[in-house]
Parts: sequence; structure tokens; C-alpha cells
Amino acid sequence: MKKTILTMCIASLTLSGFSQKATEPKTSGNPLFKGWYADPEGAIFGKEYWIYPTFSAKYEEQIFMDAFSSKDLVNWTKHANVLTKDNIKWANKAMWAPSITKKGNKYYLFFGANDIQNNKELGGIGVAVSNKPSGPFKDHIGKPLIDAFHNDAQPIDQYVFKDKDGQYYLFYGGWSHCNVVKLSDDFKSIIPFPDGTTYKEVTPKGYVEGAFMFIRNGKYYFMWSEGGWTGPNYSVAYAMADSPLGPFKRIDKILKQDPSIATGAGHNSVIQNPKTGEYYIIYHRRPLGETNGNHRVTCIEKMEFDENGLIKPVRITFEGIAASPIK
Repeated sequence: MKKTILTMCIASLTLSGFSQKATEPKTSGNPLFKGWYADPEGAIFGKEYWIYPTFSAKYEEQIFMDAFSSKDLVNWTKHANVLTKDNIKWANKAMWAPSITKKGNKYYLFFGANDIQNNKELGGIGVAVSNKPSGPFKDHIGKPLIDAFHNDAQPIDQYVFKDKDGQYYLFYGGWSHCNVVKLSDDFKSIIPFPDGTTYKEVTPKGYVEGAFMFIRNGKYYFMWSEGGWTGPNYSVAYAMADSPLGPFKRIDKILKQDPSIATGAGHNSVIQNPKTGEYYIIYHRRPLGETNGNHRVTCIEKMEFDENGLIKPVRITFEGIAASPIK
């Protein structure tokens, strides 16, 4: 009798475990995946979503980058070491804020490295290339693309942007200054604007770092992070313009901390499901109780607009979003 009862209990536990394992999560939850990751950039390649974040650790430990892929924004697969300093001879620390684009059959990953403090130090913004979004990415030009301060902008936090006419731009900058440059067709150099200038400053009021841009209904939405990255008031604001060159007049802050959920919500990117048209904001934040500045996690929320095209304030959540497959 005892043996029969034990067998029934084991069977019940097995079935229960199988049922739980087979049940798909209803929402993505926040954070999206385990580990300390910041500065996430979202991208869509084919029928898959991708996120490329900074590995959030001490600068000397930031010598690689991981990526994550998903078919529905809920279930994520980790791709370790898509970029490492072994493939970037001039990089030795602080590999930050990857930004990716596909051109032709190649994937180009822009990144910052070495956290240079002046023009005498080696480092800045580099470009790596791969045949696959999962890497491995290798140095595209063998040296930094931008290796010095221009208009007082530290060469970090780059975002590669493709305009409607096919021209690629790079927005970048820390230390409260943002520049935009035009990229050559092969992404190996910077080319002048029609007026002969090379580095155009487009800094909006309140800008600190973390530039990002997207187009909606013919308008250019320029986003950035405000506040200190280690503090609770790190946040995201935005501007709108009729040109990728601005001028960008600050409209409002749309993403910030919620002391009941998390602090330091910032450094975002935006993706749109091409099937449903829905927009999502991907960002990092610091879990409650965490005092280590590097303890940041990647999260996602739905992003909506009002009748005038203005971005509605985003509420940060633990739930995240419902599954959003592209198929």
C-alpha cells in the first residue's frame, strides 16, 4: 500500500512538473533575461528580434559583448561573446553600447571602447563586421572610427541610423554633448556634409548620453538619457524634428524610475513589430536595493503615442509585455 501511494505521489509530481515546464510564460517579465546588462539596443533581422547590450561590470571586465535573440520578445536565447577584445587589438576595457545594422549581406556592430578621457589616449568608437547577427564580429578597419573629442563630445554611446534616402549616420556622444556624422558607404570612414563640416553638434537641452533615433509618420524622434548613470534619476527624454540633423527641441521626459519597482531607468532603444505596428521601448534599470552602479538589467515596455504623435509616458513594470511574434 505504501509503495502504491509513493508511486502515485511521484507520478503526480512528474505530471505537475511537466505541466509547469510545458506552460509558456504569458508575458516577457522584467528583466528579460538573467545577468547584469545595460545600454540595450534592439534590432529585427528576418523573423527574429535581437538585443545587443553592454555587459555591466567593472570597466576592466568589459572585454566582450553578448547578444540575445527571440521570436516573440518573451523567450530569449543567449549568444555569448559575439564580440571580444581578442578581435579588436586596440580595445582593452570598457566596451560599451553596441549599435548594429545590416547592410548588404553583412552585419556591422558599432561599439565604444577604452573610455578615453582625452585625445592622447587610444580608444573611441569602433566598427566590427560579421556574416551573422550572432557573430563572431571582427574589427572592420583595424582602428577606431572616431578616436578623439569633437565639440567636447566623448566618443561613446553611438547609434547607427539609416535615413529614408539610404544615407547612414552615426549619432554619438557623452559628457553632455551629441554629434552626428555621415558614414561612408563601406563604413570605414566619415564623410563631410554638403557644407564641408564633418562633426555636427545636435545636442538638445538636458542631453547627457545614450542617443537613439527612429522615424514615425515622417517625423524624426530623437531620444537620449538624462541624469547620472549610477543614480536613481537616470531617465529618457526626447525631441522631434523634420530632419535627422534637427534642430532638436526637448519635448519631455517619458521614461523614469518608479521607487516601488526600480530606479535608474534609462539608455533606451525602440523597436516596432512590422506585422502589428506596435512599438516597444527597451531599456535598462537598477533593481530595488542594488547599490552597485553596475547592477543593471535589461527590460521592455510597450510604447504608445497620442493623437498628436507625442510619446505617452511609459510606465515601468515587472510584467513586461505580451508575446509579439513577427510571423
